[in-house]
Amino acid sequence: MLDDRKLDVLRAIVEDYVATREPVGSKALVERHRLGVSPATVRNDMAVLEEEGFITQPHTSAGRIPTDEGYRLFVDKLTTVKPLTPAERRAISTFLEGAHDLDDVVQRTVRMLAQLTHQVAIVQYPSLSKSTVRHVELVALAPSRLLLVLISSSGRVDQRVVELPGPVDEALVADLRARLNAAAVGHRLTRASIRVQDITEGFPPEDRSTVLQVVETLAETISDERRDDRLVIGGTGNLSRFGDDFEHAIKPMLEVLEEHVVLLKLLGEATSPSMLTVRIGHEQPYQQLSSTSVVATGYGPGTEALATLGIVGPTRMDYPGTMAAVRAVARYVSNALDES
Repeated sequence: MLDDRKLDVLRAIVEDYVATREPVGSKALVERHRLGVSPATVRNDMAVLEEEGFITQPHTSAGRIPTDEGYRLFVDKLTTVKPLTPAERRAISTFLEGAHDLDDVVQRTVRMLAQLTHQVAIVQYPSLSKSTVRHVELVALAPSRLLLVLISSSGRVDQRVVELPGPVDEALVADLRARLNAAAVGHRLTRASIRVQDITEGFPPEDRSTVLQVVETLAETISDERRDDRLVIGGTGNLSRFGDDFEHAIKPMLEVLEEHVVLLKLLGEATSPSMLTVRIGHEQPYQQLSSTSVVATGYGPGTEALATLGIVGPTRMDYPGTMAAVRAVARYVSNALDES
């Protein structure tokens, strides 16, 4: 177990190395931080930290740099998440408020996240399998043609034109709309697809072929529009700012990041928008990404995550600022979906 002074030394080493990209020596720590001890004492503390595997010396006579284990201890015990500035919060809110549909929300989110963190941003589309039905609308386009509109809790709006076997009057359209909403609203999409099947028998025999056509179109809409594995990635150009951090491994790393299956595994499975995960260095499931860290969280209206978003960057990153940005963007996009 490390005492508070050694933890303070580790925190100072991490903060200085992130800021300067230079190995940190005991004299610099004493000068920059109010540790209240001599350089000799700091050197002794650094020796213990090195023996425990939290820092290392990149070459003889150099200062020390954090290891993956050092970053992990920093994140788990020493990090105080930085609050965003009022200007940053205002920028996120204003940028996302201008979105006009789900695609626009996702695209704006990935751009904002990349700009705030200066890392590679990844945003997963909300999973329809976790979404619920918010509303089903039917609009008569012609005597035998309807427009079916499905609105989910993820903010997704799907439209299908339904060609009917014959003319339909407004009374039947209104009745069908009411019954579809009664059966589907508030239920998971897959469950709603099953529930609406039962409404057909409640209509007179002469209307059932029309009702069945609408019900089948609704089921096809749910089936065809699944987006569980769809992702948007942005800010890959930010990696060029950290070339030295990746030990000349940018190309294989970019190749790995092109695989959406890999990205989904990196983001992990977030069950709540309030849960933030940080994977550091060799904790990554892919060797090509052993020089990176991933900060991710879930997002979605309410308490259940419909999808995940996060960033990939070098292990030498500003963890407090990055964690705050990821958490804030997730909160704002969740609110945007809730209000859509």
